[in-house]
Amino acid sequence: MPEFAYFCGTEQFQPELLLEHAVQAEAVGFDAVTVSDHFHPWVDDAAASAFAWSWLGALATRTRRARIATEVTCPLFRYHPGLIAQAAATVDRLSGGRFALGVGTGEGINERPLGWEFPGHKERRDRMVEAIAIMRGLLDGEKVDFSGEYYRTRKAKLYSPPLSRVPIWMSAGGAQSAALAGRLADGLIVSVKVPAEARAQVIDPFSQAAREADRPRPTVVAQRWSILARDEDEAWRALAAWRGLRVEGRLDEVDPSVLRARADAMDRREIIGKYAWARTPAELVEIYRPLVEVGADIVTLQVTSVNQNATIEVLGKDVLPALRRLAPDA
Repeated sequence: MPEFAYFCGTEQFQPELLLEHAVQAEAVGFDAVTVSDHFHPWVDDAAASAFAWSWLGALATRTRRARIATEVTCPLFRYHPGLIAQAAATVDRLSGGRFALGVGTGEGINERPLGWEFPGHKERRDRMVEAIAIMRGLLDGEKVDFSGEYYRTRKAKLYSPPLSRVPIWMSAGGAQSAALAGRLADGLIVSVKVPAEARAQVIDPFSQAAREADRPRPTVVAQRWSILARDEDEAWRALAAWRGLRVEGRLDEVDPSVLRARADAMDRREIIGKYAWARTPAELVEIYRPLVEVGADIVTLQVTSVNQNATIEVLGKDVLPALRRLAPDA
């Protein structure tokens, strides 16, 4: 049976409120809590921008049972991969061994504001190969001397090591990235809209690469964005912090005010249409049913609404039990 994760968006809620949402999510029955790691949000008028790693330390001490994970952090530019390994080990210790490190190759809106260039996919992929080598070595207790094209370490070692082996999950959206994740990572993070496409283009290449590399059975984490709202006006208000996420040019822009202006110049129905929209808990179940049926080990619910506390209660009461009944071995 899959586990179910509640996604916390640092771009939407201030950290103190987001922490209460996460604690509530554990209380209503979620198996895991995941968090995004952004420097800039997607709009400037209804947004937040908390430092995920400080927040994770607080989360580790406020929860007792749920797995904790980044979904995702980028260990390539504004962070050195050795620093991310140190942060991951610290959160693992504070949480009693509940942490998983979700990584991705990043977005310009988080790196360019701090003066970094944001290169194309090939360089980011090559950086990830080096980063995972460094992080895996450090997290496994090694003293790491590394001399790569992008990163260097000299006798680097974690003197506050993790309590248990921290899995590294890698985000991928295509066959090449998925195969790389299969060779290097312990798990895959994939966004699922059309299950057959996700399986053929991402999950199967990932699984095949893991088998060919003779790696242990990896973890598949499937996620999808959704809105819970009664009507169009409510759906638009629920998307206040996220409407810049789907506009043209978002990968090249650094200023959230520009993305907000572009979003507000569009027909709001076009933006709403880029998200899965549920009007009832039963419709939410149908939105996430394919993620269960695709065989994911962890299903991440990314749900926005105008009343997040009430939504978390609904997820725990009506949605999680129904999704668990859908699992093959339920």
